[in-house]
Amino acid sequence: MIKIKRALISVSDKTGLIPLASFLTDLGCEILSTGGTAAILTESGFNVIPVSDVTHFPEMLDGRVKTLHPNIHGGILAQRTPQHLSQLEEHSITPIDLVVVNLYPFEATVSKPNVSLEEQIENIDIGGPTMIRAAAKNYKFVGVIVNPSGYKELILVMSENNNCIPEETSFKWAVEAFTHCAAYDTLISQYLYQQIESAPEFPEVLNLTYRKHQVLRYGENPHQNAAFYHQVSSPEPCIATARQLHGKELSFNNILDLNYAIELTKEFKDIPACIIIKHNTPCGVAISENQADAYQLAFESDTVSAFGGVVGFNECVTTETANKLANIFLEAIAAPDYEEKALEILKAKKDLRILKINPPAPGPMLPEIDMKKTVGGLLVQNRDLKQVLPEQLRVVTQRIPTDEEITTLMFAWKVCKHVKSNAIVLAQSGRTVGVGPGQTSRVESVKIAASKAGDKAVGSCLASDAFFPFPDGVEEAARAGVKAIIQPGGSLRDEETIKVADQYGMAMVFTGVRHFRH
Repeated sequence: MIKIKRALISVSDKTGLIPLASFLTDLGCEILSTGGTAAILTESGFNVIPVSDVTHFPEMLDGRVKTLHPNIHGGILAQRTPQHLSQLEEHSITPIDLVVVNLYPFEATVSKPNVSLEEQIENIDIGGPTMIRAAAKNYKFVGVIVNPSGYKELILVMSENNNCIPEETSFKWAVEAFTHCAAYDTLISQYLYQQIESAPEFPEVLNLTYRKHQVLRYGENPHQNAAFYHQVSSPEPCIATARQLHGKELSFNNILDLNYAIELTKEFKDIPACIIIKHNTPCGVAISENQADAYQLAFESDTVSAFGGVVGFNECVTTETANKLANIFLEAIAAPDYEEKALEILKAKKDLRILKINPPAPGPMLPEIDMKKTVGGLLVQNRDLKQVLPEQLRVVTQRIPTDEEITTLMFAWKVCKHVKSNAIVLAQSGRTVGVGPGQTSRVESVKIAASKAGDKAVGSCLASDAFFPFPDGVEEAARAGVKAIIQPGGSLRDEETIKVADQYGMAMVFTGVRHFRH
């Protein structure tokens, strides 16, 4: 048990400071403090021992040096053994039993718009992490609290244990303290690394900081435990920062589907778009000047698969759209906002998960990486944000696609990027009519997309996320009635594929860009 006789409090976040100080003072505990923390406590009537009275040095170098002194760290690091205690007595050092420290707000500062490197440097805490690490190392004799959210537990634990802290509790807090410091250092490292113009895109050591967002009921299957973590300092609109307005708790699979829905909505900025996702695959995507029409067209792309799907919008959901959404069972909806009446209509469905996507935060966008876990390893790449413009397309067939076909081909290309490879998308006039995802042969994906489309395949445009290795995929598309194709090109049999397209009077364009999604 750790008997608390002397506490050092130095906090950037003053939340809960006064109640904590009152509790410790009532126990007869001495309080050491620094700078602004000491000033607030003194103004509030507490007897506080300034750290400078312990170190016999004033705070110096614009506050950079306050607690870096043997009189502080000796008091924190000393084990309560005869040998250590005699050394403390020899040097007139009093043991410190509790360290309550939280750090300069580096994370908050980096999110500010136009923040300078110099300002960021000054928000790198030195003394705070040093005291936290010292107390955590000496957890058998010193308690450490690094977040105001821990004050309640501290008070409860001490109240239940005759004003002492059990060793198992101090050990738990020590682990939290080291985790806190590791996350803090990772944020600093990531930020400073980005300031090096010549830095390699992928550092030799990859440190990542994620905070637990929620514990999930289960993972992909009921026998798997799961949790959802969000990336620290990620201002981009995403599922991790979305706010749930209504409905059941999100499941593991809901979160994955919503992620794909939100990411696909970002492909369409100047016109209402609707995306319907089922099992991580778009089953219906459409754009229209009227949002309700966009939803109806997306739904009609695959009315069977839409049941139990997740729907994403790139604009505020209107009442007209909500009335249509209410006619089918859906798992979740994500949108930037909702009209008041629309939200009322959707909330009538008790279990429907309704999410509001956060707007972009001010400040610099930190580079985002895409990661795929393997057993014992991690694959890391930058995100597939490559855009292809119409003027970059290369026509390779005798027939040149019409302007209308180019528009439809570009729409299908944007959707195809988000479909599991091998991916084939058939589209007409700003809507998908058939999606063939994730087959082991490209021709099978064409067959599935054409089967989904039915009669709507006639006159449609086809997008393929990678080249056709054989002309059979193009032959299958021609038999289904496809009139134009967009694909990366680059196959050894491109000439054979082009020849088949010419035989059927099809137009074909190459992008020179591949969009595998495994």
